[in-house]
Parts: sequence; structure tokens; C-alpha cells
Amino acid sequence: MNIRSLTRGDGVVIGAAVVLFIASFLSLYGCPVGSCVGLRANAWDALGLLMSVYLAGIIAAALIIVSRATPNRKVAGFDLGQFGAALSVFAVWTSFWTVIDASNTGAGLILGLLATLVLAGGAVATPLVPALKAPLMSASSPRGVQSPYGGQPGQPGQPAQGYGYPGGQQPSYGGQPGQPQQPSYGGQPHSGQPDPQAQQAQQAPQAATGAGAPAGDFTPFWFAVPVARPLYGEDGSPAPIAELAPGTWYLAVEQRGPGLVAQTQDGRRGVLQDTTGIQRG
Repeated sequence: MNIRSLTRGDGVVIGAAVVLFIASFLSLYGCPVGSCVGLRANAWDALGLLMSVYLAGIIAAALIIVSRATPNRKVAGFDLGQFGAALSVFAVWTSFWTVIDASNTGAGLILGLLATLVLAGGAVATPLVPALKAPLMSASSPRGVQSPYGGQPGQPGQPAQGYGYPGGQQPSYGGQPGQPQQPSYGGQPHSGQPDPQAQQAQQAPQAATGAGAPAGDFTPFWFAVPVARPLYGEDGSPAPIAELAPGTWYLAVEQRGPGLVAQTQDGRRGVLQDTTGIQRG
């Protein structure tokens, strides 16, 4: 799983699940000093409470994180993320009434209630609060961004160099390494002067292409997504054909309404509907 696909809300959910696991080993009930015989039980000594509060919350967090890693994954028609959010609310409901019913609440019950409250709040509020939808790790300075076509990774804050990257060097033809030269025409070596025949050959297809192009036509550019986002087919089908991962450059080849037609490293093309926060190369 790519941790760059996690959001801040997912970080809250993971932290709450860890606290809930720790709370399951703490004492459920409090008692006066010297009279705690038989009252040091924790959640692992009460199977019903363990399954309905502590393990239910941990399982809910796992479902939410798995749904983030595999979008649109469903089991028996239910989305994993929605099922996990509903299970976290159930854990809060059970924990709340358990604390109300207990006469002497211990650290295990109190900490469990607080952890389930935070877990359910993070699960429900993440799709609604922009601050929680932000990526957990910043995508503005990728470390060693992988090239779609195989290049050398770049330094933090700098785009990677090589073919397939914005600003990358193009391969040379018969010249010095790192110094691309124009190929010769008609067997004449390249002398540094422009070849009239070569210029005419290059201008001919450009003139033919630009003659029928409308004003303000789209200019392709490279971009990277801040979080994992689905890529839908150009035919408008609701099922995604691929997933764009953070830390990789993709080529935008066309504007399609509010979205972009993007090309993946294996040559597949699809529509990126959510373009918020993308990094242009």
C-alpha cells in the first residue's frame, strides 16, 4: 500500500485504533484501594464487551484503511469504507451505554469510550471536512519520484530527470552524452547550421495540424496527484479502469469538461474527474 494515498482523517482513525487496542488491556472497573479482588478484569475477560467495542473499533479502522487502498471495493454490495464507518458508530454506541451502566468505571472503559469517539468522528468527518481530506504526507516534494518510462529519480522538491518527466533531457542521436543533436539529412553531417529542407519537413506537419485546430486548443502537460484517484473510461462507464498513484507523473492529453483525459505509463487513457490539488510539471 502506498502511504501517500492516506489522508489526515485516516491518520486519526489509525491513531484511535492503536489507543483502543491499548485500552483493551486496562482495568474495566475501578475500586477502592485494598478491595480490588476480582475487579482487575480487562476487556479480554469479557467476550461480549471485547467483540462489540474494542475489536469492533479495530476492525472498523482496518476496513476504512483497506477501502482507501482499494477504492470502490465492495463486499456483498456494501462499500468497505461505509461499512467500517457504521461499525465505528456501533462501537461508540455500545461503549457509551456500558460506561453509563457501570457503577465504577476504570481506565479501560473511559479510554475505550474516548478512542471510539475519535475513531467514529474521523471516519464520518473525513469525507466532509477539507482539512481531513488533505494528504497525510505532502506530495509537493516527492522523494525519488518514479518515472513512467524509466528515468533517474530526482531530489526532494525537484522533478526527476530523464525521458518521461517534465523538463527531462531528450535522448541524443550520435552526439555527446547529454548534448542532443539533430539527425542529419541526405547523408550530410550536422554542422550547426539549420537545414532548409529539414525545416520545411518539420513545418509541413505543424502547418497541417494547426490549420484545423481551434483557437485556444489544449496543451498537454505532466501532472501528479496528491492522493490516489480513480481513472474512468472515456466511454463514460462508471467503473474505473485504473488508479493514479501519488509520486508518479502522468500526461494530460485533453480537457474533458472539468476533468482531464490522462495517459498512464502503460498507454491506457481515461478521464480524471477530480483534478483538485494536482501538481503540474
